[in-house]
Amino acid sequence: MPIRSMTAYAAGERSTEWGVLGCEMRAVNHRFLELGVRLPDELRVLEPQLRERVATRVSRGKLDLVLRLRSANGSDALQVDEALVAKLGDLARQLDAGFPQLRVQFTDLLQFPGVLQARGVDVDALQREAMVLLDAVLDDFVASREREGGKLAEVIGERATAIAAIAAEVRTLVPLIRTGQRTKLEARLADLSQPADPGRVEQELVLWLQKLDVDEELDRLDSHLSELRRTLKQKEPVGRRLDFLLQEFNREANTLGSKSVDARTSNAAVELKVLIDQIREQIQNIE
Repeated sequence: MPIRSMTAYAAGERSTEWGVLGCEMRAVNHRFLELGVRLPDELRVLEPQLRERVATRVSRGKLDLVLRLRSANGSDALQVDEALVAKLGDLARQLDAGFPQLRVQFTDLLQFPGVLQARGVDVDALQREAMVLLDAVLDDFVASREREGGKLAEVIGERATAIAAIAAEVRTLVPLIRTGQRTKLEARLADLSQPADPGRVEQELVLWLQKLDVDEELDRLDSHLSELRRTLKQKEPVGRRLDFLLQEFNREANTLGSKSVDARTSNAAVELKVLIDQIREQIQNIE
């Protein structure tokens, strides 16, 4: 399974004996799977099955699923469930004493679930048609997510390459910076009126240069880059793992900046953080 975006849209229709079934799915990014479903009365019983079917194909995102039935014969194909209306009338009379001001309009009554029904609908057959349509739209929806996910993975890969180049450049700079800092310190010591103990100076110099050592941070950064590339190839949802990994990237960039005593490594740390933030923006939309 390639990388998938959480943003996607798909829609489709299917002609049936009772009209045209329409299905529409749209999604945006979300930490978990949040599915909202809107169905016509004839398909309400399918909601648990629809939710289960979507959950087998989608793991994250705020997703809206809408199914509509457009009658082929217009309003003539509608009929009133007289038995249901009679029950509602009995209930209204029972409650009349307690709610004398309550008045129900005819149009309000028609909106009650089940009062208006498509004439002569084979509900079981219609539900089977709905599931077939859902599967087709789900295929398009997932394909759309994968196309967008491929673009996101490409952008992330480009940023990862840029991070690797900066880390390699810092590695070449570090020995030069250490030498320069040592030279500066020795020059300052030479200007002192009282000569310093050479052994003590060497000890302090070693301790000071150790504090400037960023080899460990660069090694971890290389390791994180390898893990990032490996994760992008996994055949499962990786958005949460990538989000955690970016926190580790940011930690190394912050440490590199805090240890810097040279404008070049300070600028490198800033550039790293910019690239890391750009990657983070992309992975917020990965499933």
